[in-house]
Amino acid sequence: MHYDHIVPGKFIARPNRFIAHIEIDGNVEICHVKNTGRCRELLPPNAQVWCQRSDNPKRKTQYDLISVQKGHRLINMDSQAPNTAAFQWLQQGGLGEISDLRAETKHGDSRFDFSFTKDGIPCFLEVKGVTLETDGVCAFPDAPTQRGSKHVHGLTQAVKEGFGGYILFVIQMQDVRYLHPNDATDPAFSQALKEAAENGVHILAVDCAVTPDSMTIRQPVEIRLTPSHNSSL
Repeated sequence: MHYDHIVPGKFIARPNRFIAHIEIDGNVEICHVKNTGRCRELLPPNAQVWCQRSDNPKRKTQYDLISVQKGHRLINMDSQAPNTAAFQWLQQGGLGEISDLRAETKHGDSRFDFSFTKDGIPCFLEVKGVTLETDGVCAFPDAPTQRGSKHVHGLTQAVKEGFGGYILFVIQMQDVRYLHPNDATDPAFSQALKEAAENGVHILAVDCAVTPDSMTIRQPVEIRLTPSHNSSL
């Protein structure tokens, strides 16, 4: 996926989940934050960031915060980017040959990011974007997510009904070591993910090549659900 009109900036402050104050070309601009997560480890004062400029006069803010430099890693912060990248990856054969690819498909009381048919079996896939990283180790989620647990339980139920089920963690950076569920932050999600794997839901993770104006799924990343149960793409 590609962004137009990307400009560099310097992070100053984040008054709330939805906006950030960014210094761009010597001026302090109010930017829309396309990620409502905490992201505290990503946005220390003076962090180098990249923003997308909009020329739409109807917008309240002219800029969207897209990515941030954290050490030697450039991390995409756009919460919409993982779904876009996953759609392109699926179209390009990331899961092999599939057909009937659709976005936003409802099943039971859940709405999954994608549905498709693979090997004659109707399948659902849920995408989770990952930005939390420490020394190359990634974790999800960065905050408790009841919605995330609901999706995982929904996929588990769908697999029991005969559908195929996939969870794809899209790590919004590259050159990481592995991914694990964040037990300390959300033990309910972690337990739901382990139960999903035990019931046949495919748990996958990929990293991404990130530049200031693009993000593309790159290669598989190891998943460590528990010390005795590892899963990878």
